[in-house]
Amino acid sequence: MPRFSIGKSRREARLAALDAFRHSRRAVNEDVTTFGEELAELHVETLATPLDEGMRQDYQRALDAYEAAKDRLARAEVADDVSAVTRALAEGRFAHACVLAARDARPRPTRHEPCFFDPAHGPAERDVEWAPPGGVPRSLPVCFRDFERLTIGDEPDARLVPLGNRRVPWFASGPLYAPWAAGWYDDYIHDGRMEPARLTMVYAAAGMAGTAAGTWSDPGSWDGGGFSGGHFGGTVGDFGGDGGGGGGGGADGGGF
Repeated sequence: MPRFSIGKSRREARLAALDAFRHSRRAVNEDVTTFGEELAELHVETLATPLDEGMRQDYQRALDAYEAAKDRLARAEVADDVSAVTRALAEGRFAHACVLAARDARPRPTRHEPCFFDPAHGPAERDVEWAPPGGVPRSLPVCFRDFERLTIGDEPDARLVPLGNRRVPWFASGPLYAPWAAGWYDDYIHDGRMEPARLTMVYAAAGMAGTAAGTWSDPGSWDGGGFSGGHFGGTVGDFGGDGGGGGGGGADGGGF
């Protein structure tokens, strides 16, 4: 390859990385703000309702994670820094979910990867088969609220991010928000807790696997008005098993 072509490719790669950093940083700034507001609301509740020791520890963990996320966001300069912010938010969201479960006398959540449609929903509680418009159905980890919405035929409450002059689900944004997505799922990817099928799905949705993204991260598949073209399959269930229809295809994303 001619030397000038190599230089051009490197410049293009640097510009793409900078663009992804800027988009992801704006998205995580929204997430940090929202989490802070939710913790403030929870603080008001704690003034009227005494916390037992377990709830107090979870609440403190959520506060510590929020402070860590704010600190990392303030110092974020590259894509990996954004991933560190969402990694802290994932910890905080799990602790927050534990406090809410104890408050409502529900079982303590099991540590699972965050809800696919919006990681801010907290740890996933169910598997569902779902596909975006024109996509292949895959087994996805979702929160209980999105599980209920899909079961009755409603749209999932997906995290929308800016893309050009519209807002699309994060998983339809291609690689622009890959640094943002990576932090939410990093711990589950690196310690082996995320099943291979889910790993492929997350990489494809975030545009982190090249051509693996397919229709899952093709913004042209979305009109910004909703999920009316989506498909919700009949396979649902608790966590466990082999991931249902999400397997196959290997690291190249299969039918994504």
